[in-house]
Amino acid sequence: MFIYAMFQQYFPYELRGHAHKYTQKLVTYFYPYIQITFHELTGEKLKRSDAYFAIQNYLADHTTATAKRLKADVVKGSKSLVLTMDDHEQVMEEFQGIKIWWSSNKNTPKRPSFSFYPKTEERRYYTLTFHKRYRDAITKSYIDKVLKDGKAIAVRNRERKLYTNNPSDSWYEYQSTKWSHVQFEHPANFETLAMAENEKEAIKNDLIKFSKGKEYYTKIGKPWKRGYLLYGPPGTGKSTMIAAMANLLDYDIYDLELTTVKDNSELRKLLIETTSKSIIIIEDIDCSIDLTDDKKKDPVEKKKDEEEKKSKKGSKVTLSGLLNFIDGIWSACGGERIIVFTTNFVDKLDPALIRRGRMDRHIEMSYCCFEAFKLLARNYLDLDDHELFGRIEGLLGEKEITPADVAECLMPKSEREGVESCLRELVKVLEKLKKKKKQGKKKAEEEGEVNGESSSESGESSSEDDEVAGKGRKRNSKR
Repeated sequence: MFIYAMFQQYFPYELRGHAHKYTQKLVTYFYPYIQITFHELTGEKLKRSDAYFAIQNYLADHTTATAKRLKADVVKGSKSLVLTMDDHEQVMEEFQGIKIWWSSNKNTPKRPSFSFYPKTEERRYYTLTFHKRYRDAITKSYIDKVLKDGKAIAVRNRERKLYTNNPSDSWYEYQSTKWSHVQFEHPANFETLAMAENEKEAIKNDLIKFSKGKEYYTKIGKPWKRGYLLYGPPGTGKSTMIAAMANLLDYDIYDLELTTVKDNSELRKLLIETTSKSIIIIEDIDCSIDLTDDKKKDPVEKKKDEEEKKSKKGSKVTLSGLLNFIDGIWSACGGERIIVFTTNFVDKLDPALIRRGRMDRHIEMSYCCFEAFKLLARNYLDLDDHELFGRIEGLLGEKEITPADVAECLMPKSEREGVESCLRELVKVLEKLKKKKKQGKKKAEEEGEVNGESSSESGESSSEDDEVAGKGRKRNSKR
């Protein structure tokens, strides 16, 4: 300290830079350790470094147990409180037997700030220290592992979001975005989904295999995406299935409203703005816009549709544009995406839109079966068996009813209602539907008999007319 004070006091200022330079070289020659610095802010615009953020997540998850001084942060987009190393704190960990030291530091520039809205001038950074003999192992393996694990931790701890696309008129406003979002909090999962158990397991296995298939998709030369078509009557659980898929994979959801998209160009821009680990859904695709192939239309019908689009100034998204969105070159921008279509009438969709390779898996959301009913009874009433189950099983085999209607019957409407009243309400609804079905069938048979009698009478009269006409022709021939 005395020597350094004398150096600062009497050594010429012009020579200090050279002294520091050669002193540092001398120390480095004998110092056996290497230091790598990761700054929080990088670039001219001082954007936050992705590497710094990944290291922060990694250290918060792996080394906070050994740190003595911690800092609690509420990070935007995170599910819980984040504990990180406090400033000027150091921790040690081992990697393949190599000792590694991480330290958290900060610099505060001495220059004053004259802004009316002063921001913090602190510059934080992490320093990684290790012995120089392990340079290759650290730079080629360890740092990659830290960044990869840190990004995975960020995805696991993030708040998942439900997005919807904004009209393009608001894209160019100040701080506007193409997608608006809210926090995704839907509680649906495959355990509570009213479907046959073997079908649910097959869908779950397919989804999990897709989420782990990055290397496989690279090997076969296909974009890392998959398409699902959910079809069936209203009330069969198509939207609930999508929520269960998102909760299983921990994905975000992008709900794409085609009617607000002006043309194919805007559709591509929306695709670029979506992130990986997401599900892009287009619900009721048969009702949103006209996706009929123009080549299959009559010239008159084609001209009429063009005039209607011009007058309404609606969406000009074409079938070709949507196909490129799903399966074209632009679909390879990013990865780990699932595209889901839902429809009530699958026959109305163009075969090119739902072929394998675009919609890889077709899932029929059908009416409630007895196995699905038992699951609903367990969820809504905590009930595994009851004397009315046999009767309900027989009625479900005779009449089609959606899981939504069954769930409404099983949900108690007041504190007085119990298991018995809910099950009897379901039986009552099923018997009523069965009675209507019989009445409709009987009415159809009666109408068929009436039509048959009228046709027979018309047949008899026509035979009589033919006989009279034949006699007339005979008289004419005799004459």
